[in-house]
Amino acid sequence: MDAAEPRVLVIGLDPHRVPGPWDPAPMAEAIAAGMARFAEAGVGAESCLFGLDGSDDIEAVVTAALDRRPWEVVVVGGGVRTNEERLELFERIINLVRRHAPGAAIAFNRKPDRTYEAAARWLR
Repeated sequence: MDAAEPRVLVIGLDPHRVPGPWDPAPMAEAIAAGMARFAEAGVGAESCLFGLDGSDDIEAVVTAALDRRPWEVVVVGGGVRTNEERLELFERIINLVRRHAPGAAIAFNRKPDRTYEAAARWLR
């Protein structure tokens, strides 16, 4: 079975490139599980993960993903929006979505393994 054409873009942090003394494996596994749910439901989705280690021009990475195709839904992950220190980053991402995907619904997941459910609330 061919993968469905992507309709959902998931924007978030690459757990392997977030500095700090922590184990990124559980978060990476949860993200993978969340993305797998799209395939199980027959809904095409792509992820746009970026690092906070200085290796990415975050705005360029997010803009390129947003411009890749028309998106029906853009999900912004909790790692971007729930950390008070990342408030300005969250604002920049939301404004990029408004500018580059104005027809897309914006959704927020509660947990990385629940990303499909967040998008499904807005899928037509």
